[in-house]
Amino acid sequence: MNRSPRVVLLAGGVGGSTFAVGLRDEVRERGGELTVVCNTGDDLWLAGVRLQPDVDSMLYALADVKDTTKGWGRRGDSTRVAGELHAWGVGWDWFELGDLDLGAHLARTSWLREGASVSEALRRLQSRWDIGATLLPMTDAELDTRVVTAERTMHFQEWWTRFRASILPERFDNPGIETAVPAPGVLDALAQADAIVVAPSNPVVSIDPILAVPGVRGALRAASARVVGVSPIIGGAPVRGMADICLRVVGVTCSAAGVAAHYGARESGGILDGWMIAEEDAADRAGIEALGVTTTVAPLWMTDAAHTRAMAVRALAAAGLPG
Repeated sequence: MNRSPRVVLLAGGVGGSTFAVGLRDEVRERGGELTVVCNTGDDLWLAGVRLQPDVDSMLYALADVKDTTKGWGRRGDSTRVAGELHAWGVGWDWFELGDLDLGAHLARTSWLREGASVSEALRRLQSRWDIGATLLPMTDAELDTRVVTAERTMHFQEWWTRFRASILPERFDNPGIETAVPAPGVLDALAQADAIVVAPSNPVVSIDPILAVPGVRGALRAASARVVGVSPIIGGAPVRGMADICLRVVGVTCSAAGVAAHYGARESGGILDGWMIAEEDAADRAGIEALGVTTTVAPLWMTDAAHTRAMAVRALAAAGLPG
């Protein structure tokens, strides 16, 4: 390839933002362009401001201001304002909002109330730092994920953060998603990409909402670029979070092979051309390739920047962009 590579990443959550940094570093060294399509299904209104947890985790990670110990929020943040809000009985006392984080939420909310779209608000937020990538929300519509249980329906963040996924859901919903449209730039990025990567994010609540936006699956199937996914499951368990519970709810086995089958092979109406699995799951390789998905076995623990970037190199090679 003579020109600089254009790479698109579909991502959400802590794993997605960590992987995005390694991919950004590799793509930037090659003189390429990285576009990240972010999940907005876990967005919510709280204390009068609009929060975008996955978007902000991605922004902070690429800007190198993320609290890597917690895995989310701003490094060195305080919670003085949150404490004052709780004293007034505003917000959720089990949902921590950092002061610096609140600054981003207030800025976003101010722009939205002035008439800016979600895409425009995100463009303004990311312009503060040289993040080396372009962040796009999956849609400008509000499609907050709702968790339906036998007792009641709650926002995903309440189920995930307050109850730590201890209540078994009946299903996950994104009300209104049937009439949503991809955010400006999303379909063009997929059509023009030289490689498309699905991050090692929670398949059910981070990646599936992106794929459920009308037009996105079709764009992936029509793309000239290869679509390669990175497994978020290692040795039959999620690397982080409660993806195993989410997968169980939608009837998917918590394994590298199970998630590969969930996404499906592009030649059979799914989205994947390639799938990266951990060395611990090498025994699944034959079964995954029988689905019609080329499978790469590699170390997938993102223990440091070097290992994460090595994963990105392998993902790009699997997508037809060798270093």
